[in-house]
Amino acid sequence: MNYLEIIGTVVGLIYLWLEYKASIWLWLAGFVMPAIYVVVYYQAGLYADFGINIYYLLASIYGIYCWLKNKENSNKENESNHSISRMPTKKWGEMGIYGTLLTILIALVLIRYTDSTVPWLDSFTTALSILAMWMLARKYVEQWLVWMVVDAVSAGLYVYKELYFTAGLYALYTVIAYIGYKKWIQLMLFDRKRSS
Repeated sequence: MNYLEIIGTVVGLIYLWLEYKASIWLWLAGFVMPAIYVVVYYQAGLYADFGINIYYLLASIYGIYCWLKNKENSNKENESNHSISRMPTKKWGEMGIYGTLLTILIALVLIRYTDSTVPWLDSFTTALSILAMWMLARKYVEQWLVWMVVDAVSAGLYVYKELYFTAGLYALYTVIAYIGYKKWIQLMLFDRKRSS
């Protein structure tokens, strides 16, 4: 049993709770958790997940920048600090194209340069995770829907790789992502009522 996996699971639960609350502190946990999982995934041979956690480290810096900027603008306009919105419809087509291209590109790299036994699933969850983190930084409520897919597929993948604590965490993430989606819709509607 890998103690880092257990610590990563605990930090992951804290991260999820903070994300559910739309708390800016999620970005601190969002920096610590991937630092732990860089090691866990490398040891497990999940190289795309290893790579995505390096991206998560960088994305947490971008995310906190976006949220602080959003908070500053909200304070100037005397609005709520949530500022959650729906992703513009025109972005979904772009996201589909980027997701497909990223999946193919990452899978080809894994097939050619690593000993990954699950290059396509690893690439799929990695590509969607990249898009979901961008959506989270922009506070799009639909980021939770993307995370539900990522989490469900990842839970199965981690069972296959015998990372049982992590699989349990991602199964829980799947359920909580649905609850988070409902919560963010409430926060978004609350924001709209306050600003009207």
